[in-house]
Amino acid sequence: MLNKKKLIPVSLLTGYLGSGKTTLLNQVLSNQKGYKVAVIVNDIGEVNIDASLIQKGGNVTQKDENLVPLSNGCICCTLKVDLMKQIISLAQSKKFDYILIEASGICEPGPIAGSICMLDGTDETVNLPAVAYLDNITTVVDAKRMADEFGCGDALLNENMDEEDIENLLVQQIEYCTTIVLNKTDLVTDEEKKNVISVIKALQPKAKIIETTYGNVDVDDILSTGRFDYEKILESAGWIQAMQGEGENSEDHDEHEEHHHEHDDHDHEHEHDHDEHEEHHHEHDDHDHEHEHDHDEHEEHEHHGHHHHHHHHDEGEAEEYGIGTFVYQNVKPFSKQKFEEFVFAKWPKEVIRAKGLFWIADDPQTAYIFEQSGKQKTATDDGKWIAAFPEYERKQILQMNPDIAEAWHPVYGDRVNKLVFIGRNMDKDAMIKALDDCISDEAK
Repeated sequence: MLNKKKLIPVSLLTGYLGSGKTTLLNQVLSNQKGYKVAVIVNDIGEVNIDASLIQKGGNVTQKDENLVPLSNGCICCTLKVDLMKQIISLAQSKKFDYILIEASGICEPGPIAGSICMLDGTDETVNLPAVAYLDNITTVVDAKRMADEFGCGDALLNENMDEEDIENLLVQQIEYCTTIVLNKTDLVTDEEKKNVISVIKALQPKAKIIETTYGNVDVDDILSTGRFDYEKILESAGWIQAMQGEGENSEDHDEHEEHHHEHDDHDHEHEHDHDEHEEHHHEHDDHDHEHEHDHDEHEEHEHHGHHHHHHHHDEGEAEEYGIGTFVYQNVKPFSKQKFEEFVFAKWPKEVIRAKGLFWIADDPQTAYIFEQSGKQKTATDDGKWIAAFPEYERKQILQMNPDIAEAWHPVYGDRVNKLVFIGRNMDKDAMIKALDDCISDEAK
C-alpha cells in the first residue's frame, strides 16, 4: 500500500526537442507557490545545455543545490541508475518537498516511470529505499510542429523524414503521459489546433490537455496533481482502449468478452544510438527486444481467446476531423509473405498509429507484436501462445484462468490476429479486405 505522506512526489517532464520543455520548467520555477522544488535535468550530450538555460531563466543558480544535471546519456537507459541515486539523495536530504525531472527530448517516458516507481516501496522484492512516488507525467507537444511537419497527423509517413523516425518517439511520449501541454498554440489557426487536438485525443484519450503559449501553465497543473496511476496508464493509450472496446470511436460487435495482452513496454531493455550532432537521434524500437510471456497467475499478460472471425469498427456518427479507430480481428493465421506485402507495399497512408498481435501459418507457436508509428513498422516475437504450450501446462493455465478457457477457440486456442488502427479518413472496408486477403490460403 502506497503511503504518500512519507514520500516525496516526483513529476516527469517529457517532449521532443524544441517543444518548449525548458521554457515551461522555467515558468514553474519562477512561480513555485511555496514549493521547494529540486530539478533534475537530463541531456544526452556532454554539455547539459538545458541545465544552463534553466540557470539563466529560472529561479536557480550555478551554486544552487536544487539543480542536478545528468549529462552524456539518457535517463531511460544508460543513466537510469544515476537517476535513481539522485532521487534517493534529494529525498533523503529533506531539503525539498518536490522533485521535477526534465527528460531529454529523445527519452521514452515508460522506462523512466518504471525506474521512479521502484522507489515507492510497493514492491517488496526491490531492495531500494521507499523515498518517492511518481505524481505526474507531462508531455509538451509543439502545436506548430504537429500542424506543419506532421500535417496534424495525416502526413506521418512523409518520406523525407529522418530514418530515426521522430514520429514514433512523439507518439510514445503522447501515449505514455497523464498531462499534455499543447504549446505554441499562438502559431496555429483555431482549425489547425482543433485538428491537432483530435489526433492527440485519438492517441491518448485519458490525459488532461492544457493549451498554452510560451510554456505558460499554472504550477498546480504540473505539481501535486495526483494524476499518475501505474496500472491505469498502462491501459490509457488510444490503441489499448480500442483493443479493449472502450475507445470513444469504437463499438464492440463480439458477444464474448475479449482478453488481451497488456504490453508493458517499459520493462524492455533497449539500446540507443546517441548521435553527437544537433538532435542526438535516438533509436526507439520498443519491440526489437526479447520478450517472453509469463503465464503464471500473477502475469500481466492476459491472452486472447476468440470464437468468431469478426471485425470491430465504428459505425456511429462521423468522427470530427475524420479521426477514427477500429480493430481488425481474425482467428485465422496470416501468410507471412502476404502480410509483409501489405505492410511494406500496400500500407494505407491514412493510418497514424497501429499496434496489435498476430500470428502466421508458418510459425503457429509464436505470438508476434506489430507496431507502426510514422514510417517505422516493426514485428517482433512476443513469446508463445498458450495453445503452443505442452498439454499439462496448458491445462493448468486454463484452470487458473477461466475467462481464457471460456473464450478458447476449438481449433486455434488463444491464437488471434488483433490489430488496432488509428487514423484519419480511413477506408475501413478496404483495409479489412486487404487484411482478409493476407490470411493464409491453407486456412481459408
